[in-house]
Amino acid sequence: MRRLWLLFAQTVTVALALWFIVATLKPEWLARSTSSIHLESKPVSVQEAAGSDAAPSQGSYREAARHAMPAVVNIFTTKEARSQARQFNNDPFFRRFFGEGPNTQDDKQFSLGSGVIVSSEGYILTNDHVIDGAEEMEVALADGRKVPAKLVGSDPDTDLAVIKVNLKNLPSITLGRLDNAKVGDVVLAIGNPFGVGQTVTMGIISALGRNHLGINTFENFIQTDAAINPGNSGGALVDTNGHLLGINNVIYTRSGGSLGIGFAIPVTTVKTVMDAIIRNGQVVRGWIGVEPQDITPELAENFGLQKSTGTIIAGVLRGGPADKAGVKPGDILLSVADKPVSDTVSMLNLVAQLTPGEKVRLTVLRKSQEAAIDITVGRRPRSKSRRPMESE
Repeated sequence: MRRLWLLFAQTVTVALALWFIVATLKPEWLARSTSSIHLESKPVSVQEAAGSDAAPSQGSYREAARHAMPAVVNIFTTKEARSQARQFNNDPFFRRFFGEGPNTQDDKQFSLGSGVIVSSEGYILTNDHVIDGAEEMEVALADGRKVPAKLVGSDPDTDLAVIKVNLKNLPSITLGRLDNAKVGDVVLAIGNPFGVGQTVTMGIISALGRNHLGINTFENFIQTDAAINPGNSGGALVDTNGHLLGINNVIYTRSGGSLGIGFAIPVTTVKTVMDAIIRNGQVVRGWIGVEPQDITPELAENFGLQKSTGTIIAGVLRGGPADKAGVKPGDILLSVADKPVSDTVSMLNLVAQLTPGEKVRLTVLRKSQEAAIDITVGRRPRSKSRRPMESE
């Protein structure tokens, strides 16, 4: 009995010594052994969500994104603009709305923007400043294809442009109805911010009809807090049905990133400009050759006006339509073609809608007396692009 006990003790001692040696010199052997034990144990029971055909959760905008995203593209442009890039880096207006200026490499500038397919025939809407001066344009579709594009026409006054790719049966976006949009409605901004890839951000309509911002000649912006960052320009602002409400245009920023104040060109303006560019290659607008100025309360008091509607003619272009018709600096323009003028924005819009060559009547206030002036409408000269292309 004593011999058996002694043998047992020696066996245990040898086993413990072996275990100690293995644990010290080869611990992975023990880990492997332990994991094999775990693999043989009973699986843990977990709960999984339903399949991919499950209905979206309340508040999801996946369907709107699914409908709109295939129609939003990335636009890559190349131009020679090294000295111009430095010029815009020193422009406070550019830095205010876009942050730092474009990156340059040697004598080439590589820029990134977004666009929206508006026709299955290959017509794409974007911003004029995205493609301005581009020597080469390439469009990256949502399905990964990359194709060259050509310019159909642009309109710097609204900062819109139409380009075209030689492809058929492309997914195109559905144009929405701006008259149904209200402040507080949820909207999605789709584009390619900073070159990270197609991105969807969500916000609300913060305001409608924003103007007097000094961004474009003709302004009627949708303001939104949906994040619109550099690279988003030319992308889509859509409603919760995935229908186009506007083309993303600019952001207000001090850092180059979104501060929750973005502006989009409304679909009403977009459709008018797009149709004119596709039909004629450009937008033709009326023009009378005056420099308008809003009536401030101080000016109204100085002129003895009972109301501050209308616009003051601060200057008249020599030899222009207004000069030939007898309009004088200091006249207060009250109406154009019997339509009342409330401020400079309404005056520009009313005149732009006129057909060059037609005769219309202006009503002005001169020395406290109203006078009617017949004028032959001219054709508005093409404006130069006010901003460069947006970069990553």
